[in-house]
Amino acid sequence: MQLPQPEKPPRRGLFASLRSNFLTGLIVIAPIGITIWLIWTLTGWIDSWVLPLIPTNYNPSILIREWTGIEVNIRGIGVVTFLIFTMIIGWLAKGLIGRSMIRWAESLVLSIPVIRSVYSGLKQIAETILQQGQQNFERACLVEYPRKGIWAIAFISTNAKGEVQDKTEDDVVSIFMPTTPNPTSGFLLFVPRKDVQVLDMSVEDAAKLIISAGLVYPADNEPASAPTRALPDAAE
Repeated sequence: MQLPQPEKPPRRGLFASLRSNFLTGLIVIAPIGITIWLIWTLTGWIDSWVLPLIPTNYNPSILIREWTGIEVNIRGIGVVTFLIFTMIIGWLAKGLIGRSMIRWAESLVLSIPVIRSVYSGLKQIAETILQQGQQNFERACLVEYPRKGIWAIAFISTNAKGEVQDKTEDDVVSIFMPTTPNPTSGFLLFVPRKDVQVLDMSVEDAAKLIISAGLVYPADNEPASAPTRALPDAAE
């Protein structure tokens, strides 16, 4: 008895083929195009703020026009100028004279009532963001939220300290639970250490999973039945 011949798949029409090619090309082009557009827009925004502050005699665009007679709008000059200026200020601030000048300028600013409040708040925000820029989330984890039996991905920040730890009976850790698809917003939670399940996936893979709303999973390094690991004690 002869085996039945497999049926040939129906041929795709011209429109379906064109549509498939278009969507494939869009998937390739969209991330590149959006990235280039964001960089181009951000560069232009910085240039629009920095270039008007450069004296006319030192503005690169004006100097090039005077030397060559050609109107040239070089995008990114403001960004380069800002980076060089910031590095020079940072280098000066590390020296004795620079620190003395900064302290004198701060004392002058802090003597003005309204500006004092604005400057102090902005300085605190800048120091918190920039000086702690090297501190990243330690690990990705699972916590039961918003109720038992429902699990959410979060990121372990640090061990709870001070009054937060003193007012709780359990040993708690601070975690940040981002929202989907925007991981920059979320909730700060203080969870008992024993209720935190550490994941083997990296923080980057966990962020991709959150941003994609569960569509992009990292490659499994362990069998699917491998249990999650509890967070070790702070003393370990």
